[in-house]
Amino acid sequence: MSSSHDRAAAEEWLLVPDDANDLAPVVWPASASRRDGRLQIGGVDAGELAARFGTPLYVLDEHEVRGRARRALAAFQRAAARHGAEARVYYAGKAFLSAAVAQWVLEEGLRIDVASPGELAVALAAGADPALLGLHGNNKSASQLARAVEIGIGTIIVDSVDEIVRLASVTDGASRRQPVLIRVNTGIHAETHDFLATAHEDQKFGFSLDGAREAAALVRAIPGVELVGLHCHIGSQIFGSEGFAASAERLVALHAELGGLDVLNLGGGFGIAYTRDQRPAVIEELADAVVDAVASTCARLDVPVPTLVFEPGRAIVGTAGVTLYEVGTVKPVALEGGHVRTYVSVDGGMSDNARPALYGADYSARIASRVSDAAPALVRVVGSHCESGDIVVNAEYLPADVAPGDLLAVPATGAYCFSLSSNYNYMPRPPVVAVRDAEARVIVHGETVDDLLARDAVLAQKGDS
Repeated sequence: MSSSHDRAAAEEWLLVPDDANDLAPVVWPASASRRDGRLQIGGVDAGELAARFGTPLYVLDEHEVRGRARRALAAFQRAAARHGAEARVYYAGKAFLSAAVAQWVLEEGLRIDVASPGELAVALAAGADPALLGLHGNNKSASQLARAVEIGIGTIIVDSVDEIVRLASVTDGASRRQPVLIRVNTGIHAETHDFLATAHEDQKFGFSLDGAREAAALVRAIPGVELVGLHCHIGSQIFGSEGFAASAERLVALHAELGGLDVLNLGGGFGIAYTRDQRPAVIEELADAVVDAVASTCARLDVPVPTLVFEPGRAIVGTAGVTLYEVGTVKPVALEGGHVRTYVSVDGGMSDNARPALYGADYSARIASRVSDAAPALVRVVGSHCESGDIVVNAEYLPADVAPGDLLAVPATGAYCFSLSSNYNYMPRPPVVAVRDAEARVIVHGETVDDLLARDAVLAQKGDS
């Protein structure tokens, strides 16, 4: 493969690296390094992980998750304390949730957001105090709400008038008043993919500012419910603080109009780097900017700064994850103008990482099993699925001698890869292995083809006959 004639086929932001073996710190866990040319994560050799657990394989650095959880909590608490207020941090479980991860974030002082009966069940099974949980969702059923009230969940974030009616029914005669927040669409358009922007008017979540006023009146009329605050989430994978600050100002104005509530939840959506060119906001700077905006608006409106709540998910777990694959096929493809793109096929794909297909998300990649003196060559890493859109890494430079049998590592896969995984083409979902202090352990078992066949009712009937 040659890199001299394929540059025109690359993304404009993608520069030819001086070394196609290097590990850009911005996209890898802090523990990532090379020893004798082989990738190490959490002190564990990637080749040994692949040999022991197979590929594809999700690898999660426990220290990275814990460290980012501690750092986020400290950043928001310090920022709030400067204004005489308190801050709480909820881990957004939808990014990645397992019993181990739930235990890690709880031990580091975070609470947990859940958005389905399954996520609630995982958090409870992991030992979470229900009072430290928040329940999200745009279509909560009566049974789901009843379960949340029954266990004494900390907060329910209400999303519609229908939900308020259901909540009134399930709290009738309850022994305690259920704390709720109202989800508000502030009209701030986050600079992110349309599917990730969640505070504009034309989408399924929450109430408009006018609708939130009406919702507040409805909630306050329910004896078994207590309105404790407002909630807003402007989107995901956002790098700057401007959108958060603008949304906070509008939310504080409504907060003051409603008489000053106890809690203001500004959501999450804080971005991480997936490629070496990306520079997300430093969490401490972001916390200061957002909290300062809230405090400034509160001062102007002459209301105290309420307890501030934030919901990072990706920012806690995203960079902690690395996915390992084995290269199977390497195919140079001639393009117009004499350019060449080399397709590197791996043994996973859109079933273990749907984000490139869903959002056009970019990722990085490195050969994990060795280093090479070969010149950098432009490649597209693709999966094994029967889809032309089955792209894992759209554009990357790898050593030109990348070959079948190489172990390939894709960083920054800790968020939304496991959560969005599927069995498309009857591909078993990979296991999740946690690494820490040169040791590895399975925290989520992988599937086998036999597991998938066992779910087929017709095949099960044949086995019983």
